[in-house]
Amino acid sequence: MIQRIQSVWLLLAAAATFLSLKFSFYTGNIIKDGQPKAISSVVGTSGILLTISVVATGLLALVAIFLYKDRKFQMRLSLLGLFLSCLSLVLFYLQVKKFVPGEGNYDLTAIVAIVAPILFILALRGMYRDQKLVKSLDRLR
Repeated sequence: MIQRIQSVWLLLAAAATFLSLKFSFYTGNIIKDGQPKAISSVVGTSGILLTISVVATGLLALVAIFLYKDRKFQMRLSLLGLFLSCLSLVLFYLQVKKFVPGEGNYDLTAIVAIVAPILFILALRGMYRDQKLVKSLDRLR
């Protein structure tokens, strides 16, 4: 059913990943040609690989919501979404390395990107509980 708790977690994970496309992760002075340049910020669209990773994570979360009839495939997609959201965090961090050290700050909205893997974990936990419940009911039959 769509009203299961993991559907809520997956919807929140999709919202968090899509919000990270607009909200900044880090703001500081960027290094260009060995010299510090103007203030810039890292968002989900800062690099092509980062953009692909963030969009794919959000789309996986949305697709997984509607696969409630096939729990095993839903769990696999959620695991892939968890992996991609962790990869996105690594890519965000690699983008931060392009800035002048000590002259920038992580933004409060970086929490949006950090929360996505946690929401995927909570969704996976809900799916595991459903799977366990179905197995226990099958034993009773």
